[in-house]
Amino acid sequence: MFKRTMAAVLALGLLLSGGCARAAAEKPLSRQGFMLNTAVSIALYDHKDEAILDGAFELCEEYEQLLSRTIETSDVYRINAAQGEPVRVSAPTLEALRAALYYAELSGGAFDPTIEPLTTLWDIMSDSPRVPDGGDIAAALSHVDWTQVRIEGDAVSLAPGMGLDLGGIAKGYIADRLREYLRAQGVSSALINLGGNVLTLGGKPGGSEFVVGIQKPFGERQYDLIGAYRIKDMSVVTSGVYERYFEQDGVLYHHILDTETGYPVDNDVLSVTIISPGSTEGDALSTICFALGVERGLELIESLDGIEAVYCLSDGSLVFSSGAEAGWLYPDEL
Repeated sequence: MFKRTMAAVLALGLLLSGGCARAAAEKPLSRQGFMLNTAVSIALYDHKDEAILDGAFELCEEYEQLLSRTIETSDVYRINAAQGEPVRVSAPTLEALRAALYYAELSGGAFDPTIEPLTTLWDIMSDSPRVPDGGDIAAALSHVDWTQVRIEGDAVSLAPGMGLDLGGIAKGYIADRLREYLRAQGVSSALINLGGNVLTLGGKPGGSEFVVGIQKPFGERQYDLIGAYRIKDMSVVTSGVYERYFEQDGVLYHHILDTETGYPVDNDVLSVTIISPGSTEGDALSTICFALGVERGLELIESLDGIEAVYCLSDGSLVFSSGAEAGWLYPDEL
């Protein structure tokens, strides 16, 4: 069996804020689309200018054209195809790559933007994914090493056989750029949802908080929730085993790969939700904390200012970082 789930985090600011539907006067100007290989939605609560949404979706497409590893004209694709030769890239690509390398160092390599040989080998999103041969996994893993990325000026190079995959940070990076754009357009209340990477600009009109629901792993319905979080001008990002996976011989294989073994991370964690000021760090840290497990992941979170984490474990229990439960809503409170 193979299942695809596009959103691990549900933006419920449109649905559950205040516990009921709001008056029509508060209905946001919103737009949905399919970009970045996922569902994208942007809602403006204090503006009714369609041109602002036009600009936001154009910006999203522009970044996709730079950061995708499958679009043949993208910066990332050209780096991967260059076989070690330096490739000049755009300023946004450099910024996203430097952020990815920062989190690679912070995590001791648990997060690694050079994981492309492994993600391509596993090909989780194919129509008929299979567990790769062990020798092929070992060969791919030998080319995963973030310390071998070379940046000189605006040029990036990799050793032959290596490849970049910024999928673990790209949506977060793009969401942050979209929030900057909206703020520059005079927007002060908005909700951005890039396939489950939820980022808010301010709160809702009148000062209330957005309510972002966290999906129950393997829930039977889209709105089966383990809880929700109340946020203003913050990000909520979840990584979980149920987002992209397949089963073979009764074993579940998910998309979060262990950079030490080359196989999917094997622990008792079903999902990790990160609440943070920005979506770039939320995106990277959700993967990092999943890979590190509860003890090491929470130790990392406690060392970072203004960031909280919520673990959902295989027995259904929740584990919170020290300040995470303060903004949490349990399902019976929604």
